[in-house]
Amino acid sequence: MEGVRPGGGPPAGGPGSGSGSGSGSGSFPSLFPPGLHGIYGECRRLYPDQPNPLQVTAILKYWLGGPDPLDYVSMYRNLGNPALNVPEHWHYVSFGLSDLYGDNRVHEFTGTDGPSGFGFELTFRLKRETGESAPPTWPAELMQGLARYVFQSENTFCSGDHVSWHSPLDNSESRIQHMLLTEDPQMQPVQTPFGVVTFLQIVGVCTEELHAAQQWNGQGILELLRTVPVAGGPWLITDMRRGETIFEIDPHLQQERVDKGIETDGSNLSGVSAKCAWDDLSRPPEDDEDSRSICIGTQPRRLSGKDTEQIRETLRRGLEINSKPVLPPINAQRQNGLNLDRAPSRKDSLESESSAAIIPHELIRTRQLESVHLKFNQESGALIPLCLRGRLLHGRHFTYKSITGDTAITFVSTGVEGAFATEEHPYAAHGPWLQILLTEEFVERMLEDLEDLNSPEEFKLPKEYSWPEKKLKVSILPDAVFDNPLH
Repeated sequence: MEGVRPGGGPPAGGPGSGSGSGSGSGSFPSLFPPGLHGIYGECRRLYPDQPNPLQVTAILKYWLGGPDPLDYVSMYRNLGNPALNVPEHWHYVSFGLSDLYGDNRVHEFTGTDGPSGFGFELTFRLKRETGESAPPTWPAELMQGLARYVFQSENTFCSGDHVSWHSPLDNSESRIQHMLLTEDPQMQPVQTPFGVVTFLQIVGVCTEELHAAQQWNGQGILELLRTVPVAGGPWLITDMRRGETIFEIDPHLQQERVDKGIETDGSNLSGVSAKCAWDDLSRPPEDDEDSRSICIGTQPRRLSGKDTEQIRETLRRGLEINSKPVLPPINAQRQNGLNLDRAPSRKDSLESESSAAIIPHELIRTRQLESVHLKFNQESGALIPLCLRGRLLHGRHFTYKSITGDTAITFVSTGVEGAFATEEHPYAAHGPWLQILLTEEFVERMLEDLEDLNSPEEFKLPKEYSWPEKKLKVSILPDAVFDNPLH
């Protein structure tokens, strides 16, 4: 639950903040949290004439048991920049993904040199409608939703990442139903006593633009959006009334920029959370040692913590910054500041509630399989051509991680190091984690056979593809199969 109020609370300056002394630390009373002070100082640099903006505030703070991780979202009126063709808009800034207090009530204090909390706050720029005198508050709930995902999964966002939302961001009939993330064009990183805070801006996009970002990369699509004023312009302002995609506005962008980029660069999307499953067809279902993903009447084996960390590394950022495609070693330690001992209120997005290495990692042997059956829902199946063309043909890997269990499926090419699937044994499983190695020749053939996946409007479920000589079968199934695996 949230309340809207004028910015009389801490982010808007708190007691004494109207002294006009800017962001100097001596200007604020000692009760003003230093983390809030740092972010507010950057806001006041941009908006010196708005010391008390409207705020959406969590009525019951997260650190008191409330559901909303963001303590506040401040809302500013930005006049834009007519010289750059930037329209007037509302500018939203979150407070809470970074460490505001420094006393471990929400984030563990790790020093001043690294990131503060998760290291970033969210911003959003919404085009102001004619006659609109106050900012809409729905972007604050959108930001809370993204913050809840970050707190629950501990997966941080980076510039170029995309978020599949599958619903108009403002719950209207808008075509703007997904998001990309980029650096805020005006807000600079700030150093607080608890670490550095950067500002990531949410950019609303259409489904076709999201798909292009998945198939190519988010940064490329963001650059295209910057060149189309009505689709975002240089400051990437979201217009919920936009009725055309950038490809409808300028059809040449698809062929000359996106298609060429996919062919040249491949895709930077290294994995997705999905509705998926797999079966070992070389083993009878009644075999007690079966490690299949769906086990009727029994509890499937869960991913160990080390396996989970390896998969997380392929999903943590859609952007792959390493030039050499390498799967992290199975025994990799946690990276990017994540700790083994986490707050009990947080749950990793790649683990079930009770997935704390029920079977010791060392006791799960890697098995070579003779024949496998892969199962995907329609949305996940539609990404298989992207996986094959944009990833494997460029010598990379792609991971599907089940959102309904511990199953994981990783496709690898022959150039990927660190995989336990090999050319001699292309199907290999480590507990419920399956790896499939595909040669370039087989990938080309699969792309031909799976061509109709690119036309979802003509698709009828269930749909099955089979390559008997490879002992591989792929089924595209209704969502209900994964939501209710026992039926």
